[in-house]
Formats: sequence, C-alpha cells, structure tokens
Amino acid sequence: MSSLSSLSSSDSDEEDQSRSTKRRRTQETDEENAPKPTKKTRRTRTVEVHERKPEDFVVRASNTWKIGPHVSAAGGIENAIINAASVGANAFAIFLKSQRKWDSNALKDESIAKFKERMKTFGYSSTHILPHGSYLVNLGNPDREKRDKSYECFVDDLKRCEQLGLSLYNFHPGSTVGAGTLEKSLSLIADCINRAHEVTKNVTIVLENMACFPAGSGNVIGSRFSELGEIIRQVDDKRRVGVCLDTCHMYAAGYDITSRQGWQFEFDREIGIGYLRGMHLNDSKAALGSKKDRHETIGLGHLGLRTFVHILADPRTRDIPLILETPAYDVQTGSSAAARQRFATEGMGVWRTEVAVLNSLSGRGKDDGFVDVSEEELEERRKEIEEAVRTASKLRDAKGKKVDEGGKAKPKSKRKRAVEEDDNIHNGDEEDGDSCCESGH
Repeated sequence: MSSLSSLSSSDSDEEDQSRSTKRRRTQETDEENAPKPTKKTRRTRTVEVHERKPEDFVVRASNTWKIGPHVSAAGGIENAIINAASVGANAFAIFLKSQRKWDSNALKDESIAKFKERMKTFGYSSTHILPHGSYLVNLGNPDREKRDKSYECFVDDLKRCEQLGLSLYNFHPGSTVGAGTLEKSLSLIADCINRAHEVTKNVTIVLENMACFPAGSGNVIGSRFSELGEIIRQVDDKRRVGVCLDTCHMYAAGYDITSRQGWQFEFDREIGIGYLRGMHLNDSKAALGSKKDRHETIGLGHLGLRTFVHILADPRTRDIPLILETPAYDVQTGSSAAARQRFATEGMGVWRTEVAVLNSLSGRGKDDGFVDVSEEELEERRKEIEEAVRTASKLRDAKGKKVDEGGKAKPKSKRKRAVEEDDNIHNGDEEDGDSCCESGH
C-alpha cells in the first residue's frame, strides 16, 4: 500500500514539474515575441534662415546726419550690420570682443569676409562705424605692468579695426587710480597713443569725454575738455586722434548743453571743433553736474528733445557717427540663427523709434541760427518714443515671466548672462553713479 502511495506521489511531482516547465517556456516565447520598446527620437524642426537684404528692412533716411545705436554682434561680428539695418540706422557702434576678458578669440576669416561683404551690400561707410573699446583698458595707470597689459588689449582692438576695414576707434581715456598725478596720467595716455600709431596704419583713435570730475573722485580722466585737449597736444600724429562727445557725460560733468551755445564755445576753445569725430546721443536720468552716468531714452530725461534738435541743426555734427547708447528694452529669446533673425526683424522697437524721430528732427536749423521745430511737434515726437518704451516694456515683462514646472524663474547659464552683459552694456546704467569714478585697472 505504501509503495502505491509513493508511486502516486512521484507521478504527481513529475506532472507539476512538467507544467511549470511548460509555463516558463510559454512565458519566454511571449517575451521574445513581444514588441520591444523603441527609443523616442526628438523631432527637430529645420528653420531656413535666408541671407537678409536691404529690402527686408525699413528704408533708411537719406540725410547727412548719421544716426544709429550701439548694436549687438552676438553670433558673429557680421550680425551687427543686420541689427543696425533693422532699426533704420545710418551709423552704429559695436564691441570688437568681450568687454569682460583681457584675451579673446581672434576674429574668424569667414566673419571678416562676411562683415565686409555686408558693409557693401547695405551701403555702410567705415567713417560712420564707431567701435567701442574695452572697459578694462586704462592707459593712464601709473603701474607699468598694468598699463602694458592695457596697451596690449588696446592695440589688439585697433588691429581688429584694421582687419574689418574700420577707420575709427573710441575708448575711455582711463584713470589715475589715485596713485599718481593727473598730469602724469595724461602724458602716459598720449604716449600709448603715439606707440599705437606706430604699429597701426589707418585707424583714428577717438577719446571719449567722461562724467566724473577728478576733483570729485580723484581718479577718472576726461570729464573736462581741457584734459582731452592736453592729451591731444601731446600726440604726434594729430590727423589720427579725435574726440567723441557723450551728451549724458557732458551734462553730468556740469556742461549745460540744453541750449545751442551750451557746449560749442568751450569745446572749440579747449580742443577745437575739428577734432570732433563722433557723438554718443544719450538723454540723462541724473541732473546737471550730478557726476552720475545714467543714460536715459532720448527725450525722456533731463536733456529733453530740444537739446538734440540743437545738436542735429549744427552743420558741424554732419557726416560723423551719432550713436545711441540709450536703454535696450527689447529682449532676444533664443541664441539660434533663427532667433537672431527674428529679433532683428521684430525686436529693438525703441531704438527704431528713436532713430526715426531724430532723423525727422535733423537739419532743421536756419542760417540765422533759428531752429524750425515747434514745441507741439516736439511733444508729439516725445509721445511716440514714450509709447515705444511702454510697448517694449510690456513685451519684455511678458517674456520675463516664463517659469519652469516648479514655479521658479528659469535661471540663465553663466555663458548666456555674460553674452547679455556684453551686448547690453549700454542699457542705461553703463557706469552706475559714483562707481564710474573708481577704475582700479
């Protein structure tokens, strides 16, 4: 009986094992036949970016006052021309390299060739382009080692101008850094210019007036016309040196330029009107003599539109670059070629309006000095600019409200922040108050 029982138990175990094996084989077969998960591929949308032509943009004003903003060169120096054309500019300023680093990559051959090609295509003259120098440079520093470092950076910029076929180069004179006399630093700056002339051929070096008095800071050079005049007197080749007058800087330094005679007489006496190679047209957020460099949109600051009407009625400001360094309200979203193209077409609305208004007000002076612009017209033009600012501010604020899934603002990468700082350095706070008086380089 027990043997029958054992036999029955053994048969049962074999049947269970057989069924288990069969289930396992079936499961393996099902797994083999099951569709394998496929890796999702991201679809990329190809956006065709065509080469922009002059007819893609607003027709530029045909007059002898050459007005335009300091534009971005992000993505390649050649893109600056597209950005200038998009606002109807007849002149523009650019940075030749990063303003935050002593050393920068060399200009690419293809960028140089494209820049020159676009200059011809869009009809820009090198005499109306005013590159801006590095803020790190201080040719007046009494420290020999630091001054030599500045000089190398300075000459590198001049050679970039020559590569691009540009004939002007604007820079800030420098600072005594509180370590030497004003007279000594003026001579050091002139010496650097003389040396730079020897190693370059055609570029005219343009000194910019500054906002702060040395008496107020002990450091910054160039807020008095007499200081710029003294540097020029010590330069050997006076054909290749000049001055760029910044309207906000003049006003902050105490020169009341709100009238037609406000700056002409003293500038001509201390320097000579023949040395005027360009101007920076900026209204001022700060009052007369404040020593604070706070740029404001044209017509919305202490200077007002009437000041710029007087400047644009003066025949001596014709055919030189008149550069806007006013606040940049518009925001470029994305760094692709398509984003840059979209920004050049749709962005920079405030600059476009400022350029159009100033063009409409230029050349309105009469032989007897009378300027044929009524207060009613000025108010109408001011409202146009004000409306452009209001519209651009709303667009900027709307773009700035983008948040991630966690509800926090999306942080910008270090590289993106650095690019934006370089591109938007003239956004109304180029040198914030007294900080413009403290150059330690």
